[in-house]
Amino acid sequence: MLVEQTTTSVSAIIITLNAADRIGRCCAALVQGDDRTLLKEVIVADGGSSDATRAIATSAGARIVDAPRGRGAQLAAGAAAASGDWLLFLHGDTALSEGWAAAVEGHMAARPVGAGVFRLAFDGGGRSMEIVAAAANLRSRAFAAPYGDQGLLVRRDQYDEVGGFRPMPLFEDVNFVDRYIRRFGRRRLRMLPSPAVTSAERYARAGPARRILRNAACLSLYRAGVSPQRIVGLYEGR
Repeated sequence: MLVEQTTTSVSAIIITLNAADRIGRCCAALVQGDDRTLLKEVIVADGGSSDATRAIATSAGARIVDAPRGRGAQLAAGAAAASGDWLLFLHGDTALSEGWAAAVEGHMAARPVGAGVFRLAFDGGGRSMEIVAAAANLRSRAFAAPYGDQGLLVRRDQYDEVGGFRPMPLFEDVNFVDRYIRRFGRRRLRMLPSPAVTSAERYARAGPARRILRNAACLSLYRAGVSPQRIVGLYEGR
């Protein structure tokens, strides 16, 4: 049985692959926004970067963990190396905002046995990307279906109880949240008031409308039972 806990240490786990242009900002935002000394460690689970990602992350104070390439495998490897009471999962192209620690502390106090995701925002793209973010946040609130770009804050014991992240190249976030909700209920997953600012580059390359349609098509295939290994090429536009 789960019991409420008073410890508040957080392990931040960031997954990267050739993220030299983003990882410094991601790590810096964590440290600069932690005015409540919640952050115990920053772990970068790297999938084999060939650029300066690892050196930049190390200089920012992060600990590097080597992981098999793939989002699910990298998230799982980072979690296995973490020692905090709460786990905070982030993508390497996402930076939390200045008030993230206050939002996390408030969540822990109000809902000590619940998981949280951040409000999605993009670092560019104008009005069209604001609409995309608003739609994603509405989806998260209405259906408890967040994107991985929104980050995930979860208690260590709950993470372990639902079996952690699976070694999937795609939809590892959907798979985890599905299992979390089945075990603990939809009301345990809440949106935090602080934004997670992620890169709009994928949407800019393909065009927002095309990217949204592609994402929806890929998710529909996954929900229909198609394996992520078969979907990943379509998702990446190959």
